This record gives sequence, structure tokens and C-alpha cells, in this order.
Amino acid sequence: MRCLALFVCLIAACSNGAKREDASTTMMPATKPPGSPAPKVVLETGQGEATVTVEIVATEAKIQRGLMYREHLPPDDGMLFLMGYERDHTFYMRNTLIPLDMIFITKDLTVAGFVERAEPRTEKLRSVGVPSLYVLEVNGGWAAAHKLAPGAKVKFVGVTP
Repeated sequence: MRCLALFVCLIAACSNGAKREDASTTMMPATKPPGSPAPKVVLETGQGEATVTVEIVATEAKIQRGLMYREHLPPDDGMLFLMGYERDHTFYMRNTLIPLDMIFITKDLTVAGFVERAEPRTEKLRSVGVPSLYVLEVNGGWAAAHKLAPGAKVKFVGVTP
């Protein structure tokens, strides 16, 4: 009985409780079923549909970290921020090493607007002046290369908002 009590105490001490700031509320690679497709965001552009394979972040800690410290982002990959509430969100590029386009998406899944080629390593606040519920970060120049425009329709594939 004493060993069981000690074991329970050790497990309780190792647990960080109900609050896990760094845990994603959507999908993490470790919990993704084997063989299931990666989540994607599909945008209607001036060149037809463009698909971005995304990493999803939804907790405050992961949203705040974003793509900081990353030295490379594959051409059609990005990060989808599930902001949790609609407002005119602002982002900065502190400790972000690569230029990014920030695509702000409304709750009805249309592009509210975007910031192109945000300069890395700055604390300048960037927004589009329109409420959004989601933000998609992609490599700088992606929006121009795909002829993205405000009002473009967006679809989520394998994403549970």
C-alpha cells in the first residue's frame, strides 16, 4: 500500500495539472492518427485554388511564439492561428527570422486582408484593421505570387475550428 501511495504522489508531482499553456487544443503530430492527412487551408486566388499545409496553434503560449526562431518554412507550408475570438488582431515579428505574409481570415472564412512580407526581427505591430478569427502565416511573397485578394473564400481541410 505504501508503494502505491508513493507512486500516486510521484505521478501527481510530475503532472502540471489542468492548465497546459503549450498544449494545442486541436491537433498535435503525436496524436494524429497514422496515415491521416495533414491539416490544410485552401484559398481561392487569382490563379485558382491554392493549398497550404498547416501547423495549427490555439493556445495563448503557442500563438505568442508562432514561427519565432524558425530558419526555414517550406514553400506551401504555414501556421494557422485559431485565435478563439474575433477582433482586429495584431502581430509582431520579434525573434521571427524569416519574412512572412499574414493572412487574416474572418469567422465566415473569407480573407479580411493581409500583411505582405512582414520584416523579420521587429516589434512593429501589424494588422489589417478588420476583425478576424483566424490568421494564416506563410512565407513572405506567397500572397502576391498567388494573386490573393481580400474577400477570397477559404476552406479548412482537417481543421476543427
